Amino acid sequence: MDSRGTTPGLRPRSPLITLCITEVTSWGVLYYAFPVLAPSISADTGWSIPAVTAGFSIGLVVSAVAGVPVGRLLDRIGPRPVMTGGALLAFPATLALAAARTLPEFLGAWVLAGLAMSAVLYQPAFAALTRWYGPRRVTALTILTLAAGLASTVYAPITVALVSHLSWRQTYVVLAVVLAVITLPGHVFGLGLPWTAAEHHPHRSHGPNAVARSGAFIALAAAMRPSST
Repeated sequence: MDSRGTTPGLRPRSPLITLCITEVTSWGVLYYAFPVLAPSISADTGWSIPAVTAGFSIGLVVSAVAGVPVGRLLDRIGPRPVMTGGALLAFPATLALAAARTLPEFLGAWVLAGLAMSAVLYQPAFAALTRWYGPRRVTALTILTLAAGLASTVYAPITVALVSHLSWRQTYVVLAVVLAVITLPGHVFGLGLPWTAAEHHPHRSHGPNAVARSGAFIALAAAMRPSST
């Protein structure tokens, strides 16, 4: 085992399988459900579509800004506590969306959702696989990206089916429960590989933080971030 807590040549399957499942769910509930529900939210509340969409945009901005401190925290304590914490926050954040009675409350719920997204979507998952898989990280990242790309295929139809029988608020409650049931135990039990804080060298950059700041990673994250349209 090397200084980073991984065994050379080891290709752990559990974290990759876990992240494929939890990423599909996290993207599906926190990202892809909104475009489906936005018209119903606007019609029910009287808030304009631009106002409703502003909440979603606020969530994405918060997620991007929070990604930097979240990345530093992940570097120190590992992905299991960070992503578990993100899932713990995502549950009440989604319930807060469902319960919002005023536009400010709705926007505030998206701030919480944005904080949760920064800890459960691609960035922390990519950083974890980069550390654990070492020279085989490209294969692991590719598998995760392809699997998580199914989030819209899975959760957009599910959301459509739910909202055709329930209100948008009830739909968000159901999705919040699904999110908690899948991602909480997944992150707790599926991300338990050893993790040590990365060694920082002034002339070397190969840890998760360095990967997250690299031009290649930023380009990949930008290219793979799904569109809400």
